[in-house]
Amino acid sequence: MSHDDFNFEPIRGLPEELPQDEHILWQGSPDAWMLAREAYKIRWVAGYFALLSVWRVGVSSTEFPLGIALMHAVPFVVSGLLACGVLYLLAYVQARSAVYTLTNKRVAMRIGAALTMTLNLPYSWIGTASLDLRKSGHGTLAFELIGDTRLSFLMTWPHARPWRMARTQPALRCIADAQSVAQIFADAAETRISQPAVARHEGGHGAVAAE
Repeated sequence: MSHDDFNFEPIRGLPEELPQDEHILWQGSPDAWMLAREAYKIRWVAGYFALLSVWRVGVSSTEFPLGIALMHAVPFVVSGLLACGVLYLLAYVQARSAVYTLTNKRVAMRIGAALTMTLNLPYSWIGTASLDLRKSGHGTLAFELIGDTRLSFLMTWPHARPWRMARTQPALRCIADAQSVAQIFADAAETRISQPAVARHEGGHGAVAAE
């Protein structure tokens, strides 16, 4: 029997129903393998243990036959496989629990495995966005927030732009077809921000002013 840990959500990835004037433009999640590569550096870890194995064989081969020297590398190979397995499992859990949503009004990010939270980022909070695109078409779309908005890097990682700790930049990490997603975001943000906000002032002749 399948089980959905987030079946309490009225809409997948969102904690509540959308207002009538808001609609979803795109939804997606990180690619688990790409997240393991980009955020958890699984290839670097694999390379490290591979170098240790080669070093162990080289050292042992000076005193033992090659067959025995190769056996001396087995613990390093097993340790490397276990380490990479753990890293991939962490990336898989993070990718499975994360849902990124673009609407015509905001970026919403349901993130976190053990402690789940939803970030709601209106387009008016976002100053600039940067796209880190890979040859595979996967990429990371990061948002630089303006004003006094502050987010915790530790709380948002790995769903944040690497090494931006002083001013955390939440990010749609390792998403497929990132170029198209970035265009959807750009079009929606431009449309939303260009719409004037109308505030009604009491008194006078009931005039309205665009903000």
